[in-house]
Amino acid sequence: MKKAIITALIGTAPFMAFAQSAVDAYQLAQPELRGTARFMAMGGAFGALGGNLSTLTQNPGGIGVYRGNDVGVTLNLDIQSVKSMAQGFGMTKNQTKFNCNNFGYVGSIMTNGDFMPVFNWGASYSRTQSFDRAYHGRFNSLNGSLSNYIAGYTNGIPSNELLPSKGYNPYQDSFNPWISILGYNSYIINPIGNSDKYTGLWQDGTSGTGGFDVLEKGYVDEYSINFGGNIMNTVYWGMGFGITDINYESSTYYEEDLNNALIPNSEATGVENGNGGFGLDNWKRISGNGFNFKTGIIVAPINELRFGLAVHTPTYYNLSQEGWAQIDYGYSSGYSNTAQTDDGYTDYFEWKYRTPWRLIASVAGVIESQFIVSFDYEYRPYQNMNAKDNDGNQYNDIKGDIETYYQTCNIFRLGGEYRINRNLSARIGYSSQSSPSTAQFKNNDVDVWTFGVDETETQPSYQIDDKTQYITCGLGYRYKELYIDAAYVHKNRKSTFHAYTPNNFTSTPPSAKITDNNNQIVLTLGMRF
Repeated sequence: MKKAIITALIGTAPFMAFAQSAVDAYQLAQPELRGTARFMAMGGAFGALGGNLSTLTQNPGGIGVYRGNDVGVTLNLDIQSVKSMAQGFGMTKNQTKFNCNNFGYVGSIMTNGDFMPVFNWGASYSRTQSFDRAYHGRFNSLNGSLSNYIAGYTNGIPSNELLPSKGYNPYQDSFNPWISILGYNSYIINPIGNSDKYTGLWQDGTSGTGGFDVLEKGYVDEYSINFGGNIMNTVYWGMGFGITDINYESSTYYEEDLNNALIPNSEATGVENGNGGFGLDNWKRISGNGFNFKTGIIVAPINELRFGLAVHTPTYYNLSQEGWAQIDYGYSSGYSNTAQTDDGYTDYFEWKYRTPWRLIASVAGVIESQFIVSFDYEYRPYQNMNAKDNDGNQYNDIKGDIETYYQTCNIFRLGGEYRINRNLSARIGYSSQSSPSTAQFKNNDVDVWTFGVDETETQPSYQIDDKTQYITCGLGYRYKELYIDAAYVHKNRKSTFHAYTPNNFTSTPPSAKITDNNNQIVLTLGMRF
């Protein structure tokens, strides 16, 4: 369905419009299991342990555990494999990335006091999220066409408002949906007679194939400043401020090749039966900066038992977004060309965004100073995400979509460490993250809005994430002040690609099951003194 817009909020220039969707909002709020090699080898279950550079971005109370200085850097080799399965046909795409996960410093000041014997401060850089992913797939038998969805969506708009003419550009001079303008000028939708109703390419008897190709890249980096200490060697406290830098970019291509379709006739005055096809190419980039605050404690009533609790505020972002699209088309009637939105009319806007807040509760046990077992639970309510325009006005429609599509995500982490001798340790871990998607979202029971609040976005496809799991292990070696840690991390994430939303204008849209199997090799080099 169309979203209502208020002209006064949009202004007089569409290139300064405000837009985004609930799907965009979720894409930016998926922190991963990333950090030092020891942290990752134990599945990230460090909320009750502390004494590690990664705790600066997890439980700041962990900085209070330090009794000396620490400096370290972590490198990550990420071997990615993404498989798509559509209509029984599978395709796999691989890529390898190398980056720096983390580096930081903790300084320790001995106060020699009985109440708070140590005061610590620290600063760190962490890559908390990587967007890097590439996958593609084929649909060997379509049941309908994206063009019919766009046609039904466009019904009611006079065709003369969609066609450029001298002194008139529909992208800038009207408030009509950009996907409708683009679809009309590539002939994938055509008017029915002289009415303001439209037909897509699909009709009874049409058959065809399709395909998609998705490339995502980018990151969320966080720069943290923390300080904390301990109270009577029993309560360890800390707090920290985070400044985030985000950069997300996606390129999505969707194509259809149809037989016995309703294509434009040679005079473009109507439609006729014939063969044809099109490819919709979308590019999008979101970038900006944000800030957050974290606080946490670790309580150790006895040496063998520790409890941890941390609270993260939402990250508050100021973002800019730009997008561009084109449709390549060709029909047996002779029409073959490219329609695009970027002849000086690339979509650009700015908006404000708030991620969900986070709560982390932890418990850890230490057995004879040789074996550690640790457990974390994290509560992350994705339905609390929010989006506003650049003036701070809430997008009520987008907020409603967020609450419809997304729910609380529960994350469990379990880790263990065994000290083989005074220098060598072995580690193992596991993490499980529940689906953040609601049942009605996953079951195609709702219309999924992707065109933005002012309808200037043109990407109809989206992904629905299901469960994510990590299996981890590693080794650590320490010699005097120097330490080196290594970890192997296997990530499995399942999701579903949808070419466009379920709707009343076409049959079930094509979809594909997506499985990420990423293997990371992580190395941390550091010194404690």
